[in-house]
Amino acid sequence: MSVASLPEGDWIRGISIKQPWTAAILTGAKTIENRPRPWKPGWVLLHAGQQIDRPALRMPLVARTIRGRQLVTGAVVGIARITDCHQDPEGSPLCSPWAQTEAWHLELADVQALALPIPARGQLGPWRPTEDLLDQVLQQLPDFRP
Repeated sequence: MSVASLPEGDWIRGISIKQPWTAAILTGAKTIENRPRPWKPGWVLLHAGQQIDRPALRMPLVARTIRGRQLVTGAVVGIARITDCHQDPEGSPLCSPWAQTEAWHLELADVQALALPIPARGQLGPWRPTEDLLDQVLQQLPDFRP
């Protein structure tokens, strides 16, 4: 994709997520990501953080979803679009089996996995990818149109 065809301005951020949660998102099954604060809708690079949430590996929902998948860490592994951000009303059922109470729920759509993970440093909260990192991602997604 040429730079000329990209949207103007600040259109994409990175989101760092521990494994196995990132792998579950890449399967398409986990469409809710839990965060302590709200995020704006828009495109995000899916960055698998350096740490693995080991207790999560023993959760049946997670184990079934990620079975046989490699748990890459410290790399951008895909791209997704945040379509909405909400909290479930107190006392109501959770919007998804992946949702946590009292968390902000980022609704993810248009998830696309990269064929080759791209080593990168993430950080807490939304982060701005470098042009080089974004170029490497877009090389693997030639049909991507934000």
